[in-house]
Amino acid sequence: MSLKQRITEDMKAAMRSGDTKQRDTIRLLQAAIKQREVDERIVLDDAAVIAVIEKMLKQRKESITQYEAAQRLDLANIEKDEVIVLNVYMPQALNDSEIDALIADAISETGAKGMQDMGKVMAILKPKLAGRADMARVSTLIKGKISA
Repeated sequence: MSLKQRITEDMKAAMRSGDTKQRDTIRLLQAAIKQREVDERIVLDDAAVIAVIEKMLKQRKESITQYEAAQRLDLANIEKDEVIVLNVYMPQALNDSEIDALIADAISETGAKGMQDMGKVMAILKPKLAGRADMARVSTLIKGKISA
C-alpha cells in the first residue's frame, strides 16, 4: 500500500471513530499533497509525499516556537497534536552510527577532499536520508568529517 493510500485509509478510520484532531490534520496533509500535485501536474510518489510531510513538520515546529514565545500555549498544543499525527507517516529515523556510515560511504564514493565537495556528498545522501534524518545535522556532520 502506498503512503497516499495509507493516509486515505487513516482518514476514513478517523472519520468513523470521530477523532477530530487526526481527521483535521490528515485533511491538511491531503490538501498539501493535492496542492503540490496540481501545481506541478504530477502524481506524487512516496518520497515526494514524505517531502511534503517534512515541510509541514518544519512549519509546525517553527509555529510551536513562536506560539510558546508569545505565551499562546493553546495554539502551541494544537500544533503539537498535528506534529504527533504527521510523525506517524515518517519513515523510521536512522541512529547516529547508521548516519555516520552513510556519510563515510558518500565521502569515499565522491572522493571528497574539502568543503568544495560538500554538494556532491549531499547530493548522494539526500535521497538516502530523506525523512530519516535531520539534514541540517547531517550537513554539520559532513563538514566535520571533510574539514578534519
